[in-house]
Amino acid sequence: MVSTAIQLYFDYQDDIISLNQQFDSIETSYIESISTSLWDFNEPLVQQQIQGIVNLPNIRFVKITTSFGKIYQFGDKDSVAIKQVEYPIAYGENDIGTLSISADYQDIYQRVKQKAGFIVTSEFIKTFIVALFIIFIVHWLVTRHIYHITNYSQKVKADNLDEALVLVNRNGVKDELDELADAINNMRLELKNDIVKLEEAENALINLNGELEIKVYDRTAKLASSNDQLQQSLDDLTLAKDQLVQSEKMASLGQLVAGVAHEVNTPLGICVTSITALREKTDELCRAIDSENLTKSKLTSTLTLLNEYQQIIERSLNKAVDLIRGFKSVAVEQHTDPEIDINLAQHVNDVVNTVKTLFKQKNYHINLSVDENINLVTYPSAWNQILTNFMTNSHVHGFEDQMNGEIDINFSVDNNFLTLLYRDNGKGLSEDVKHRIFDPFVTTKRGQGGSGLGMNIVFNLVNTKLGGTIKCLESERGCTFQVKVPLQARKEKVAS
Repeated sequence: MVSTAIQLYFDYQDDIISLNQQFDSIETSYIESISTSLWDFNEPLVQQQIQGIVNLPNIRFVKITTSFGKIYQFGDKDSVAIKQVEYPIAYGENDIGTLSISADYQDIYQRVKQKAGFIVTSEFIKTFIVALFIIFIVHWLVTRHIYHITNYSQKVKADNLDEALVLVNRNGVKDELDELADAINNMRLELKNDIVKLEEAENALINLNGELEIKVYDRTAKLASSNDQLQQSLDDLTLAKDQLVQSEKMASLGQLVAGVAHEVNTPLGICVTSITALREKTDELCRAIDSENLTKSKLTSTLTLLNEYQQIIERSLNKAVDLIRGFKSVAVEQHTDPEIDINLAQHVNDVVNTVKTLFKQKNYHINLSVDENINLVTYPSAWNQILTNFMTNSHVHGFEDQMNGEIDINFSVDNNFLTLLYRDNGKGLSEDVKHRIFDPFVTTKRGQGGSGLGMNIVFNLVNTKLGGTIKCLESERGCTFQVKVPLQARKEKVAS
């Protein structure tokens, strides 16, 4: 296509040059004869001459304008002239007119198109013949061997790797196809060797699997036996833990019993002393009556003293009754654990007053903040154990070697949750103990009577029994615990 375009371009340039030469020929051949015909007023000859010019290739219109105003023209005056030339017409020294010639390239274009069609057709035929010849040569020398290599590669399987790839009708000199065939044959041999090695490895693997199955069976049996022993040890540890937890609860209850007994002994002793004095005054009054020595002033003073003894006995008995009532609510709920409707403020006060007997000798200040109108359905024993452990830990650990201390107990209700915020200003916990405070057997009194189960009991009560959460908060001094449990609807009392 490029060679054809170049050839057509040069032919087109030749035609343009030929057209220019044609204009030069018209100037030399026709101007003189036309000037003679015009001078002789031979109009037919003039018409014949301009018609002859129009019949030349590429000339479309010829026009003669004389100095006398006469016009002679021939051809298509509406055609678009690509080239237009005017020649002056003179006869001797006289200027008698002008010759105007208009030409276009249609004939040139037509010849170029015809020549292009001929060249393209001839080139296509030659190219087609050459392509057929090249295809035949390529097929004979390359393609048929590639087809043979392709068919061989598609048929290669693990069971026919002994058959080699052979290219037929090859000359003695090796080329790329021969190298490709050699590479495929080398790959075939390597695959054959790899398959043999793989079969050997599979056989070895089968034997190894058999040995491993035997070892796994033996070790599984040993592991099962070890698991049974571990399970038995775990059961023993769980039983021991439960026993320790129960012992911890009973030890806490025993401390409460000792504290309450000591507190109750004081008012009862006052009552015994007052009753003895009351009996003596009564006997003295009876003797005065019998001896008729009773005076009005003596009777009045004796009755006033008896009234004071009666008030002392009444106050002491009421204090003993309050102590026994608080202890009873705590001690009974440690064992019988119903879910009942309670007034939180009264219950917390009972627990705090009872637990305070454990550290009567210390000067602790307990700030209790709880709304007296909070009534809820809950497990009282769980709150007893939680508050008892908190306060006992503050006494034993937080306020160790201290006579003074401050404890804040705050209950609040928000978004249907009951939140207990317990805080003391003791010596606090180390970071290591704080992160493991709720784990079992974690204590700072190892070997000094501490079991490490108190906070684990609290954690289990809050999570499993009350369905809430407990966490140890950061504080500048002492310890701070937050217990958050969901509230339950109060049970309706059915009238009997």
